[in-house]
Amino acid sequence: MAIRITLGQYYSADSALHRLDPRTKVCVAITIMVAVFAINTPVQLALGFACMLGAVVLAHIPAHRVIESLAPVCVMLVVLGVFNLLLTDSGEVLTALGPIRITTDGVRAAFLYSLRLVIGVLAAMLLLLTTTPAQLTDAFDALLSPLARVGLPAHELAMVFSLMLRFIPTLADEASALVDAQTARGGALGEGSPIKRVRAVVPLVVALLASSLHHANDLSRALDARCYEGGGARSHWHPLRMRGRDWAALALTCCYVAALVALG
Repeated sequence: MAIRITLGQYYSADSALHRLDPRTKVCVAITIMVAVFAINTPVQLALGFACMLGAVVLAHIPAHRVIESLAPVCVMLVVLGVFNLLLTDSGEVLTALGPIRITTDGVRAAFLYSLRLVIGVLAAMLLLLTTTPAQLTDAFDALLSPLARVGLPAHELAMVFSLMLRFIPTLADEASALVDAQTARGGALGEGSPIKRVRAVVPLVVALLASSLHHANDLSRALDARCYEGGGARSHWHPLRMRGRDWAALALTCCYVAALVALG
């Protein structure tokens, strides 16, 4: 059984988005993800998708890679849409199936709320696909550095975030190996009743947790052996520097947010 994790894996390309400063990409992505909650009309939704599709084209990322990254998240959004459709009671009743009523507000919420979250997921996906973990670490370290003056461990937080991204493929490979080993011993996860399937997942979770703790212990020893000191002064091979294209990207993001507010 192969467990493929595409969301969060860097895609190497020579594009306008790849060449942006990582701090710019982080700020733009966070702004877009927050701005999705201001989308309440179909016109705003169309504007958001148009901007995201334009960003995907600029990133030179193949369509199949985008679909692979979105597929797991879209399943969750479909479930969210079904809950909104069935649990929203306001609006005109379109049809009723016993105690379950489908209303106009429910249909609107099911489509609007799910689709606008796709825009936020696309923004986060483009950030991760066009930025290496090392660049993300430097970006978060630089953006959080002013908070270090009030005692926030900015560098340590950025380091933890970078390690989290680096270990996602490792844990996915180990989970795949554990599933294969359990299947070879007759404990397939997809067979039997729902209760039996849940019980079959418990050994997998325990083994994966033990493996994660083992990796964390080895990592702490490696950091100690290299005399790592959190917050210590460090140099950069590629110093971060804002250029004209970065300021242009920030300006376009401000225009996008202003257009959302105006259309709303």
